[in-house]
Amino acid sequence: MSTARHVLIRNGRIEGDDYFALADDAPLPVSGMFIVSLDRWRREREVLLAAPASVGVKLPNVVDVAAVWPEIEDRPLIALDFPGFADGRAYSQARLLSERFRYAGELRATGKAVVRDQFHFMVRCGFSSFELRDDQHAEACLQALRDFSLGYQHAADDTSPVFARRRAQAI
Repeated sequence: MSTARHVLIRNGRIEGDDYFALADDAPLPVSGMFIVSLDRWRREREVLLAAPASVGVKLPNVVDVAAVWPEIEDRPLIALDFPGFADGRAYSQARLLSERFRYAGELRATGKAVVRDQFHFMVRCGFSSFELRDDQHAEACLQALRDFSLGYQHAADDTSPVFARRRAQAI
């Protein structure tokens, strides 16, 4: 069973991870807070729902969020994977979950491409937590959330875009 816990930035604070990633072949814990793959969720959904546990689901970035939404909409945590720097599909998944489906649980960014330089954009897409890599400094990553105070487009973070502020001041 994987019990590695990561440092997180969650809702603008540095925290320890209260969830752990449960490998597909690991025995099911009696209780606790853990994240399973979408494959395991589909295979063992009834057992996982009956367990006295808080179960999150990790989606591969190739999954059509609209197709799996009915299966995962009640999960307290959905983790989206950023496996590489040239692959931003999890941004689109986050926007769909946040804006179209109004997902209100924890939306977590995971993977090797979750880095300080991307945090502002990830928040704008709806992420509420970031699983930090071991080589990242938590305080520097937290500061990244304050690097920009204005947005230029509408986004999931509800920051009023600059053009809307200017229009309101002109009236």
